[in-house]
Amino acid sequence: MILRVLVVDDSLIFRHAVVEAVSADLDIRVVGSVRNGQKAIEFLTENDVDVVTLDVEMPEMDGLATLEKIQKMQEASKKRIGVLMLSSHTKAGARSTIEALEKGAFDFVTKPFGEDAEANLVKLRNELLPRIKQYAKGAKPVAAPLVAAIATEKKPTVVSPRKHTFEAIVVGVSTGGPRALVDMLPKLCQAIALPILIVQHMPPDFTRSLADSLTSRCSHQIKEGAHGEVVSDRVVYIAPGGRHMEVVRTTGGLPTLSISDGPPEHGCRPAADVLFRSAGSVWGNGVIALVLTGMGCDGTASLSLLSEVGAKIIAQDEATSVVWGMPGSAVATGLVDLVVPLMEIPASVQSLVQR
Repeated sequence: MILRVLVVDDSLIFRHAVVEAVSADLDIRVVGSVRNGQKAIEFLTENDVDVVTLDVEMPEMDGLATLEKIQKMQEASKKRIGVLMLSSHTKAGARSTIEALEKGAFDFVTKPFGEDAEANLVKLRNELLPRIKQYAKGAKPVAAPLVAAIATEKKPTVVSPRKHTFEAIVVGVSTGGPRALVDMLPKLCQAIALPILIVQHMPPDFTRSLADSLTSRCSHQIKEGAHGEVVSDRVVYIAPGGRHMEVVRTTGGLPTLSISDGPPEHGCRPAADVLFRSAGSVWGNGVIALVLTGMGCDGTASLSLLSEVGAKIIAQDEATSVVWGMPGSAVATGLVDLVVPLMEIPASVQSLVQR
């Protein structure tokens, strides 16, 4: 099947670069290249498109406004249109990108800014093509919000009493993750008091914007993990973009975060496997590991260790995953205890904690 791609960016030079990058794959055909959101909507009204690469910052109609219109078109026509955001490395770009991911874009790529044009093109090609093709293999359109509106004030915490020695929840998530976390994490925080440690595949700056966005939605404190910080109940720690996060025991016996620049695993830094292995070593059967929507197999290699120490492992099901790479790979090991839809994960965790 040929994938039809529309490229949207206000820079003619960058549009040409994206076209050249994705056209390297014979299964992809660029059917249009336009300079702003308004032109994109006009094109989509008259043409069939599978994936849109969408610049975040554009004049006349920016990426967020364009994404909202594409989502409405999708709902009205029942046609699936995947949106992949292209973002700058600025803080404003990071904030807007996180908002776009929460509103339904399936993933994003940061624009390369090196001086070597050929190297930039290679980087763009290596990041765009796998995302577009993996999405097209079986990705689900990201639905409208599961609730009509999300309160901006924090809800009161209603937590379950501990009836087991569970000490922490660890989470690995990638493609489709910000939206999954927006929908699921508030309910999980209400259900349990345990600390939650998350690896979401993102570059620097973007994870801080993600933490800021989730803060208003969750009863737990949400923050980027900091080196040397003691892990505490009712706090969600997100691995800083581009850095590994793991748990170690200090000489005083307290579980403490260690942030490092070790080599990537499976091309990922941060990597869920790094976090999962350390959590299993520190907490043993006191860990509940969640493997959520994402491209690739990060998190799978560490499941044998988690299983051996008696940790519980939950994977998001295929039907509610934007990409069932990570959870599907985990399920294939036969080590997963539960496979459930995204919004049933909080109740499943609560049930385990109450046993």
